[in-house]
Amino acid sequence: MYNLPNILTISRILVIPLIVLLFFFNSPFAILLCGILFIAAAVTDYFDGYLARTMNQLSSFGRFLDPIADKLLVSSVLFMLVATMQIPFLGIIPALIILCREITVSGLREYLAELQVSMPVTKLAKWKTGFQMTAIPVIIFGKEIWLLADIGSILLWIAAMLTIITGYDYLRAGMKYMDAVPISQKNDDKNAFKQSK
Repeated sequence: MYNLPNILTISRILVIPLIVLLFFFNSPFAILLCGILFIAAAVTDYFDGYLARTMNQLSSFGRFLDPIADKLLVSSVLFMLVATMQIPFLGIIPALIILCREITVSGLREYLAELQVSMPVTKLAKWKTGFQMTAIPVIIFGKEIWLLADIGSILLWIAAMLTIITGYDYLRAGMKYMDAVPISQKNDDKNAFKQSK
């Protein structure tokens, strides 16, 4: 459990409170540090998977925690960007799209995991993550440099469009497994639920 890839994943979660705290300070140093910490956390998202594969340290714990760490990091920072009005008013829409998609896909992955069906990350989804992870620190730095805020907003809209496409692809692929559970098993589950009540 405590190999290097998993430690990098855990560090991505542990840095979230510090990043959130920095949003409450309006100094250039706090903004710079906040952006740098987010970039460092985003970089670990690449290296934890890369190291796990190259060092042959793939683990169930890592597969479980990695997507959770990503979603916690992105969701927390998007929330703070909206709360501190660093995202323009219409910029709330792509942020909302991204959050809704992440919740939907997480639910789909959980459902498919019960059926022992894996849902690998697509190449387009990796591009989505790339635009997302680039847009967020650019918006953070945009608090000091207004041009960056506009660039970051454009990148966030691109990420949102890719989010819709990849979310639809995942749902379409997962829909064929929705009736994969036998009716008898569903009835057994219902009976077990009733008895537990």
